[in-house]
Amino acid sequence: MVSAITNFLTSPTLTNIAQSTTSSVSIETGMKAVGRPSFILADKQLSSQTKRYAATKEFLYQATCLATYMLLVIPIFKKGAFKLAKNHIFKNEKAFQQFNTADQYLNYRKIAGMYEKTNRIKALEESKFKDTFSKELKESLASDAPEKFNLLKGVIEFGNIVGSVLGLAILAPEVSHLIVHPAMKALGIDKK
Repeated sequence: MVSAITNFLTSPTLTNIAQSTTSSVSIETGMKAVGRPSFILADKQLSSQTKRYAATKEFLYQATCLATYMLLVIPIFKKGAFKLAKNHIFKNEKAFQQFNTADQYLNYRKIAGMYEKTNRIKALEESKFKDTFSKELKESLASDAPEKFNLLKGVIEFGNIVGSVLGLAILAPEVSHLIVHPAMKALGIDKK
């Protein structure tokens, strides 16, 4: 039992999730969308009508935040930060010249993070980006310690963090205001 827990906690997949702003924010918002309404419904101090109203409103708000984050923030800020850094801030940096898009880099990094060289080579052959990787990148993946280009990861994560703050603090409340009350009226919960 302990070894199963240890294997789970030290797995590369869990490490990647923990080191990814996108994954962390998505999981947190998803848990809020389920957890907050559940606690509201479990509250014995509220009337059933109040519980239903508050739980529905909270669920719709959190679901709208998650949708806003997934549909707008991730694509715009992840790709935007990469393009801005590649074309303006670090345009002479060799690491940025190796990759055309953030997705191409993230796919490379995922493969480079695999422990076994044989697994990396197999994953490279199955990758949709394999034909876009330069000979130098393919050789790096086949080496014992592939280059991970941490600067690129930092730029992408910075874009995700900025997007999270702007998207969830400024954009999502405005979007949810347009969606939540009409949805509650359509469900017959909000009579106003």
